[in-house]
Amino acid sequence: MFQTLDGLRVSSLSVDQMREVDRIAVEETGPSLLQMMENAGSVLAEFTCEQWPRGVRVGPLTVLAGTGHNGGGGICAAYHLLCQGADVHVCLAGDESRLRKATAKQLARFREAGGLMIDTAETMDSKPFIVIDALIGYGLHGAPYGLIAELIHWANVCSAPILSLDVPSGLNADTGALSHDTASHPCIRATKTLTLALPKRGLIAACVGELWLADIGIPETVFQKLGIDAHSPFAGTAKIRLNTSGDSPVFPGSPLG
Repeated sequence: MFQTLDGLRVSSLSVDQMREVDRIAVEETGPSLLQMMENAGSVLAEFTCEQWPRGVRVGPLTVLAGTGHNGGGGICAAYHLLCQGADVHVCLAGDESRLRKATAKQLARFREAGGLMIDTAETMDSKPFIVIDALIGYGLHGAPYGLIAELIHWANVCSAPILSLDVPSGLNADTGALSHDTASHPCIRATKTLTLALPKRGLIAACVGELWLADIGIPETVFQKLGIDAHSPFAGTAKIRLNTSGDSPVFPGSPLG
């Protein structure tokens, strides 16, 4: 189902398999959760920077971050973008008291570096250059609702290109199924998606856009413990483009062209 541009087949994972990959990495082989989050965030920051000409200062960049580990990866990317001189701010989709421990550490570091938080109203009044979607990831449980649903809708209509981390928020990462009723089940319509470790089986939907795979430092032995035939396709790079039937064109006039 997935392959690199030069035809190398790439294994895919179910959501349950990805959870087990994360567990084995954290509890048995490494890397740690914070290391994986750091790897994901740094690759996402680099990926974001590649979307405009070198040396050009652009902005603002808006990171939509959930309270879970996907949000931590997005906030980590925001930190690296801030250190590289980008005009970046974070909109947290939830109460800080609900932040996962590793995500809270990423947010504290971002703030200590002078990073700016904006609330929902400020976000929805803004006109970002690029939106980074780090709201949910593969851990979707039911249809997005409340603040997350509002932010998904805003991102889809704000005319900025959207980079999704791991999985477009709202997409079923197992099936790729999309509800035709976007009011009751909103889903990010990504321009590009940077998925982590291995692609999830549902990343064939059109809302994924251009699909890229990022190396977050998980060794092949982790996949072998689950009987998954996975060999690194990276060959000296931290990310690689994948071919899928869901590839979609770049937004007209966007900086991602």
